[in-house]
Amino acid sequence: MTRRIVRTITQLSAAALLAFVVIFLLDRNFRLLPNAVHEYMPQHNHGLVVTDVTITTCNKVNIFSSCKLDPDLWHRIDKNLYLGNAWMSSAYVHVQRKKEEDLTADDKVVIDVKVGTLDPSDSAKQPPDARWESRPAGLWILRSAKPHVSDSKDAVTAVDVLFGDDAYEVRPGWGIRGVAFLLDANRDIPSAHITIRRGVHEEPPKQPTPRVRDNGKFKIMQLADLHLSTGVGHCRDAVPDEYEGGPCEADPRTLDFVSRLLEEEKPDLVVLSGDQVNGDTAPDAQTAIFKYAHLLIKHKVPYVSIFGNHDDEGSLPRAGQMALIEQLPYSLSRAGPDDIDGVGNYVVEVLAQGGSKHSALTLYLLDTHSYSPDERHWSGYDWIKPNQIEWFRQTASSLKKKHQEYTHIHMDLAFIHIPLPEYAIPENRYVGEWREGVTAPLYNTHFRDALVEEGVVMVSCGHDHANEYCMLSTDEEKGSPALWMCYGGGSGFGGYGGYNGYVRRVRFFDIDMNTARITTYKRLEYGETEKRIDQQIIVDGGNVVPAPEPPPPEEAAPA
Repeated sequence: MTRRIVRTITQLSAAALLAFVVIFLLDRNFRLLPNAVHEYMPQHNHGLVVTDVTITTCNKVNIFSSCKLDPDLWHRIDKNLYLGNAWMSSAYVHVQRKKEEDLTADDKVVIDVKVGTLDPSDSAKQPPDARWESRPAGLWILRSAKPHVSDSKDAVTAVDVLFGDDAYEVRPGWGIRGVAFLLDANRDIPSAHITIRRGVHEEPPKQPTPRVRDNGKFKIMQLADLHLSTGVGHCRDAVPDEYEGGPCEADPRTLDFVSRLLEEEKPDLVVLSGDQVNGDTAPDAQTAIFKYAHLLIKHKVPYVSIFGNHDDEGSLPRAGQMALIEQLPYSLSRAGPDDIDGVGNYVVEVLAQGGSKHSALTLYLLDTHSYSPDERHWSGYDWIKPNQIEWFRQTASSLKKKHQEYTHIHMDLAFIHIPLPEYAIPENRYVGEWREGVTAPLYNTHFRDALVEEGVVMVSCGHDHANEYCMLSTDEEKGSPALWMCYGGGSGFGGYGGYNGYVRRVRFFDIDMNTARITTYKRLEYGETEKRIDQQIIVDGGNVVPAPEPPPPEEAAPA
């Protein structure tokens, strides 16, 4: 009896499995299942699929031209293909999209996109049930009416535009298709490229956990003020003013410099401390962001970012930029709490070596905003707000007990963009060059005091490109070392330099958790490129160390 029951169950299971496979295969070709059932199939695209793409061009002189289509049918990608730099003309990409369950028998699904002067069907193979269709500006789309093509990995599910022949696409599942759009544009306007996502929307990649190496070391690379553009950008105050035998182009030279240091220094974490995007020359901030992201993803280096005063002067506000950055591979960046002023107030924990779950280092990153909200009383730059400081205090206090579980000495570091007012105290000792005025906020909310009271040993900023010193802030009553305040030094050629031949540089923090020691130094883009500039120990045994004695004055040469 038992054997018969087991045999019957086995036979029914096999029959059910066979029926499922047959229905699955037939459904892919003939859509047998109703939509209510089909949308739960594993290959179903739960978002939208693209059914058509076109481009509109309009001109201020021609009153009959329009860059608007029926909004009930078309979604316009709000990126002017001329980037607003053509005096009379504008152009936009428009996309038709539908939910898969809303597709009718008459609908076709876009499965490929190309840009060029020639019909792709003359040189490329295509499915028998699909054909290439021409659209304006050299755009070609391949559409198919095959049942369930919307389920395939070839179905186009999203469309976007990036700018410049140096553009990179770094989002998983996305890719730039073909050459630039064929537009009647000035050569100074960065070319526009279409990029598409195919298949099911991929979940954001699992981000790596920063961890101290097995030898107890951890190296941080601070990239301050990259000032990347849409297009190659223009070099400012470059030393020298030519590059590799030709004219200096800002972004290629900046990224070459960063790439060289990534390969030579092999950092464990990169901190982008603001002004990654040069607002005035980056009308499409997304394109600029993807440039540095491509480099860091290529080198498989985790990175965190905060904003400066120029990042959101272009097309995309801080919240929009951070939402984009959070989804990129190797990015540990976070928007932070919604009820705190600014975007990018967050904490990153660096775990101890091996498989330990204990934090060895804590990095506090805070948004220093941009320009003063009260120019009448406090002109210049904005300041860290009281609720940010309170958030920092509460967060630091809540982590202390957990950090005590680490078997070595735990250390806290902080990164901001705009320097604190205390950076401008001339009586403090410092190592490095103080070339320009400190453009800190005039209104002091005393974040420096909060850092000291919560045990942070070092804070580093950017903003003033030609300043690249580390200054020791001391306890006013005891005169003992309290906090090292460093500048990263400007690294990008799209931002200003000058000040008697400032050479772009990058600051590193070489951390040895075996001795709780932090050594910092800088590397140059030109000149003594192999040398560690102003190398100094700023923390030892977990304690802030005194500033080195200044060198003795040079004796005057005998007359």
